[in-house]
Amino acid sequence: MAVECVVKNAAKSCGEGPHWDDATNALLYVDAVEKSIHRYQPGTKTDEGFYTEDIVTFVVPARRGGFIAAVGCCLVHLDWDTKKVIKLQESDQKLQFNDGKCDPQGRVWAGTVGPIASDLENMPRIGSLYRLDLDGSLHAMARDIGISNGLAWSSDEKFMFHIDSIPRKVYRYDFDTSTGNISNQRVAVDMEGKSVEDYGYPDGMTMDAEDKLWVACLFAGKVARYDPETGQRLQCIDIPSVPRVTSCCFGGKGLDELYVTTSAYGTDKAISSEELEKYPLSGSLFRVTGLGVKGRNAHIYEGKVDYLKM
Repeated sequence: MAVECVVKNAAKSCGEGPHWDDATNALLYVDAVEKSIHRYQPGTKTDEGFYTEDIVTFVVPARRGGFIAAVGCCLVHLDWDTKKVIKLQESDQKLQFNDGKCDPQGRVWAGTVGPIASDLENMPRIGSLYRLDLDGSLHAMARDIGISNGLAWSSDEKFMFHIDSIPRKVYRYDFDTSTGNISNQRVAVDMEGKSVEDYGYPDGMTMDAEDKLWVACLFAGKVARYDPETGQRLQCIDIPSVPRVTSCCFGGKGLDELYVTTSAYGTDKAISSEELEKYPLSGSLFRVTGLGVKGRNAHIYEGKVDYLKM
């Protein structure tokens, strides 16, 4: 196994939301507070950006062209070439969207978060988890969330996994593929009460072809592999000299590489010059090879875009 930095200081603020686009063999990710979406081409080692008007927290391709992204409290459709951005929906509480991802049927799931505070434990749990359907309608699927984060679906599509970073838990829901409804919430992985230095706060997440979860451990400088059936931690990958690991996804032509985003931002402001001096690779993009496991193709938005009047 090898861990390498592929884009040094890729994010000036908080790198988040990695998505491997198998159609272009490129990695999409965001620099949240810098309000920029990035597309990294491993073949040419080029990294190009698209700037938005507000904090941007995730981006996924749309089947019929362009991308769906979370910008501030809105879900938008954007065209990379024309730079045209069209608002689709707004969270009903006008809270900022955070992490998001598409389910196997191509619906977008995205959660919100209240104002980020330095004292994470006492943040108000006022966030929600939403589902953007293929007809463009938005539905609140869960409430009273602290910081809505990583999402994943089992290969048989029977279960959905969702992270709430504040109680430091990964939840499992029964998932209805036809309706997109979720039910029967229970805890799959529980980090509450465990050392933050060792376990961190669960942040972004992906799932491998063996239906094991890979969780980015914020403040612990690692990505951990978990068995969602038992909650057991199976493996840890240390990301050298970067404590703020934010998310991960599988990529590469064989989907056997793990891309990892990191942050140069604190909970509510940029990290201090002292911390940046100690951890100069904060915000960099990393790639892990030789894991011996593969991921699955990431889902994209399958909704019609006729209603966008493009």
